[in-house]
Amino acid sequence: MQHRTIGELMTRGVVRVRPDTPFKRLVELLADHGVTALPVVDDLDQPVGVVSEADLLRTVASRPDPAGAPLPTGSGNGAVPADDGATAGDLMTAPAVCARPEWTVVEGARQMDDEGVKRLPVVDEAGTLVGIVSRGDLLRVFLRRDEALRDEITRDVLDRTLRLAPNDVAVDVQDGRVVLKGRVETERLVPVIERLCRGVDGVVSVEAHLTWHDDALPDTAPSD
Repeated sequence: MQHRTIGELMTRGVVRVRPDTPFKRLVELLADHGVTALPVVDDLDQPVGVVSEADLLRTVASRPDPAGAPLPTGSGNGAVPADDGATAGDLMTAPAVCARPEWTVVEGARQMDDEGVKRLPVVDEAGTLVGIVSRGDLLRVFLRRDEALRDEITRDVLDRTLRLAPNDVAVDVQDGRVVLKGRVETERLVPVIERLCRGVDGVVSVEAHLTWHDDALPDTAPSD
């Protein structure tokens, strides 16, 4: 099976900023490019952090209210007021949590989930920024057509990997949910088939209605 990699799903030509990029320029870049966050890179083009809309809004929230309302208790902690010369280096979340181009969708999703981030700068072997991948990018694999999923399971899982006969297992896919029906040689093969099918990019769930040949053997125990 050919799993989609982060390198295939990521956005290239990433808009990036330097640590000394000022607040207003950050706002302009976010608006002009229709993005919600920007990697912050050093002189070697290596990510040192990420500055997002949330980081900028936190800074705005720390400013005095024009109507004179008091600042809520606990708000604005650590934020640099926008009119105090705040830069990307002041506002960014650091260090940058990154991914590699060769990672699978599962690896990228686990990294995002573990670190509680919405996007990952993608770096090469030297740590240089080569792209960025978002939650939406990873979820694109679930847009694959049911026919494509069924063909990949039938061809790559059942035929090429497990060497099952074409009529052994029937595959039905509806909205990414896979249903398997048929008979295989042994019970031990059932969880293997389920695991391999779940590993196909775009599969939402797997339901196996499978029997096995050795459960149909006649009872040979002597009778009283």
